[in-house]
Amino acid sequence: MNPVKALNPFKALLTPRGRELPSPVPPGSTTAEAAGVGVRLGGRPVLDSVDLTVRAGEVLALVGPNGAGKSTLLAALAADLPVDSGEVRVDGRPATSWTAAELALRRAVLPQSAALAFPFPVEDVVRMGRAPWAGTAREDEDDAVVAAAMAATEVTGFAARPFSALSGGERARVALARVLAQSAPLLLLDEPTAALDLRHQELVLRICRERAAAGDAVVVVLHDLGLAAAYADRAVVLHGGRVAVAGPPAEVFTGELLGEVYRQPVEVFPHPRTGVPLVVPKRLA
Repeated sequence: MNPVKALNPFKALLTPRGRELPSPVPPGSTTAEAAGVGVRLGGRPVLDSVDLTVRAGEVLALVGPNGAGKSTLLAALAADLPVDSGEVRVDGRPATSWTAAELALRRAVLPQSAALAFPFPVEDVVRMGRAPWAGTAREDEDDAVVAAAMAATEVTGFAARPFSALSGGERARVALARVLAQSAPLLLLDEPTAALDLRHQELVLRICRERAAAGDAVVVVLHDLGLAAAYADRAVVLHGGRVAVAGPPAEVFTGELLGEVYRQPVEVFPHPRTGVPLVVPKRLA
């Protein structure tokens, strides 16, 4: 028996039949939103009255210094973290009103780190992303979707290797392939470029743009302001658990604002060829 195909019965147990499948989302429409969201962790406020709208067909970058609340906001949007105030809505309904299986059809989440307790082959790990579609008409797409996700992230060449034997960057790309294979219209990616070299950082952000062009909504946490400026339609700058500013990077990435938020003087100037903002720290000559 093909060990990959053997995962299918397990998928069927995880995803009960009769769940509500997602409908196509028109470009520009709201796929998720946070309204007055507040989160406290360990008795400390991490998010405070955050409002955010995520739209189909765009890449939205969450940026800000360490501790600003980026990953917390992403987890709240994913409904992986309960909010203490306000509301998170996914696909027009309160996130808490969806079953786990229905939510998995609507949003796919890439955490900061990828770990597995067992040495599954890479292809099996990617195929796990298809679990929400078990028992639906789209289950027949599994092989093609998995192959396409592996090709896009350039992991096909080591499909049979155990996940535990991969480098950090290779694991990150396999984890992204799993998220792509899930085929959800909302992608929530937490620092997907952190472990990657220059080539694969660009690859990941190009994939984000391609998914947005196909109609998906992509929310990505980034530390690299240059990548955010080059690839995001909108950027949300978080500071102290609040939204400091939101809008197109060319409009909101100013030296004054970023210098204040990051407590580091910066210079912002247009790229000589593309005009995309370049952000560099001010350094002594």
